[in-house]
Amino acid sequence: MTVADKKVVIIDYTLTNKDGQVLDKSENGQFAYLHGADNIIPGLENALAGKSAGDSFEVSVSPEEGYGQRDDNMVQTVSIDMFESADQVVVGQQFQAQSPEGHHIMITVTNVDGDQVTIDGNHPLAGQQLNFTGSVVEVRDATEQEMEHGHVHAHGHDH
Repeated sequence: MTVADKKVVIIDYTLTNKDGQVLDKSENGQFAYLHGADNIIPGLENALAGKSAGDSFEVSVSPEEGYGQRDDNMVQTVSIDMFESADQVVVGQQFQAQSPEGHHIMITVTNVDGDQVTIDGNHPLAGQQLNFTGSVVEVRDATEQEMEHGHVHAHGHDH
């Protein structure tokens, strides 16, 4: 069976940046996604199309096919009063927020200076060339429920 839309794909991979630093890794069949459902970045999904269990892959993904270019408009300084637990706001902390278009985005605190907090709505890997190596562990048909929900269901999954 080959990787195509509506297939559950399980891969092992190592993600490195342009300097070869390991940014992420998944082994032992721990990473599964639903192909064609926008579960992973386009550059990796496109590279996996047509592969079968046992195939290896090596792909370099541009920012445009990954997490996009960094957008300086996504960085702003706000009052610490905007946070419910203002006394506990620290650099590196992440919050779920909603963009003006209604999309969910992750906001990262990048600086705290008195009552001013700098937040960044860019993905941490935005603007980076991403290098994936790995192998396809398994390809199977998605269940009706997985297709309906748009993602893979692991054991014990519940909505």
